[in-house]
Amino acid sequence: MSGAETTGTLTAADLSAAAAQLAPTDRLLASAYPGDSGERQPIHTVYIPAQHYREGIAGEWGRRAAELVERHGGYPALMELLGIADEDRPVLTERVREKLAREPIEDLRIDFEDGFGDPGDEAEDAAAVSAAETLARDAAAGTAPPFVGIRFKCFEAATRERGIRTLDLFVTALVRACGVAGLPEGLVLTLPKVSTVDQCVVMVTLLGRLEERLGLPAGRLGFEVQVETPQIVLAADGTVPLARVLHAGEGRITGLHYGTYDYSAAVGVSPQFQSMEHPAADFAKAVMQVAAAGTGVRLSDGSTNVIPSGDAGPAETWRLHHRLVTRSLERAFYQGWDLHPAHLPSRFVASYAFLRTGVDQAATRLRNYVQQNTDGFLDEPATARPLAAFLARGVQSGAISPDELADRVGIDAAELIAIAYPARARAPQPAPGAARLEKESHQ
Repeated sequence: MSGAETTGTLTAADLSAAAAQLAPTDRLLASAYPGDSGERQPIHTVYIPAQHYREGIAGEWGRRAAELVERHGGYPALMELLGIADEDRPVLTERVREKLAREPIEDLRIDFEDGFGDPGDEAEDAAAVSAAETLARDAAAGTAPPFVGIRFKCFEAATRERGIRTLDLFVTALVRACGVAGLPEGLVLTLPKVSTVDQCVVMVTLLGRLEERLGLPAGRLGFEVQVETPQIVLAADGTVPLARVLHAGEGRITGLHYGTYDYSAAVGVSPQFQSMEHPAADFAKAVMQVAAAGTGVRLSDGSTNVIPSGDAGPAETWRLHHRLVTRSLERAFYQGWDLHPAHLPSRFVASYAFLRTGVDQAATRLRNYVQQNTDGFLDEPATARPLAAFLARGVQSGAISPDELADRVGIDAAELIAIAYPARARAPQPAPGAARLEKESHQ
């Protein structure tokens, strides 16, 4: 009907009242759910008992992994074993071989918990200081992984004092060895076996005191929470503590890591059935995923304890590990734990194959979006963002080279991040303790 009235009924006062009523919601969404930062997330975490940590150990693991591949048929046999398509084998071989030589471990955790045991206070004191001093030398030599830190004992009554003392000695010795400005940018601290929100609140308090007394900037120290107890997934009162933990961390919590074997045992799964793909594991990880959504906290799957044995060779280990890693990636768990050099080849093959899935189409669609080309696809920003985020993971991990990105999309890594995470690009809010992405790529 022509000449229809376009004057509404609601007034400016009504709009102002709605805005005032929703102001707390706006503040909550902005502060508690800032979204992903776009910074690099390591694709795995390698756990090494503190007594075995030494300068240059990441390179040693890379050489051992490469030698294992060569002893068992080389990359052609590995690609065949893992079912990689013929057309994908050349680029994956090139990328995995280069990765094992350049950066075989992305995230290293020096373990003072299960992998270290209880050798007595004097021995653990010495080991904590030694680990910090060794890490300082490793970082100065350029041989430390980009992310590295410790896992100390949990805050349950039996190990609380010991865990806090190891944390204190390690951080203090590391600051003394590196200086405040030289503290490794990718420093990661892991709090295991968390069962209550209060344990994380205490961790926040302790880190604040360490920062104040060591002269570190406020918020410099962040930490990961290991999900290894059913109590942190579902509390006695029927609530989900995991969701509260993330918001009680005051911005310091950078990751939630699933602990395969402790959690499985705690819910009564028999050892022969404990696995990353057990239904109990999937339930816990689904809760983790929902709790972390929108917070910027990253997720990590657990590990498999299957490693090569005797003369059997690594074939079964590689096949199982490749399948489990691929399964995790398909469920949006882009990080996992590795416990043995034999896990590195299958980790990188699985991750790189996944991150290159559909790369031609994703790159074409993103290029069309950037160039406003309507040939074939007409994507909106809501579609371009996940396309860019997927490609960004590929570039950050080394699955896609910066040159390949420039050739296929016509942009560099910084521009890719800006498309993937526009709100964070306008007003970056990096999580405390998270490493800065060096030009969002391996260069």
